[in-house]
Amino acid sequence: MYIKGSIKFNHAAFKHKATEADILAAFETYIFEDPVEGEENKFLLIGFDTKANPLEVMYNRIDEDRINVFHAMPLRAAYEALLNQ
Repeated sequence: MYIKGSIKFNHAAFKHKATEADILAAFETYIFEDPVEGEENKFLLIGFDTKANPLEVMYNRIDEDRINVFHAMPLRAAYEALLNQ
């Protein structure tokens, strides 16, 4: 679980209209989290926003205590199968 202060938000994280509250809710309710295959220091998290809609979030680690969220949007079809893992 991530502590609110340990999550930094890049302005690009809000490009698809996800709010900070939505992203934090996804971290609190995540059902999938794994490194992105073939990418260094890039992680995918799938959780639920404040309205219980599935949200995909991508982030990288700044250090062992902090992360940088740079992408958040409604879950795309390409990742739907991960809901059942």
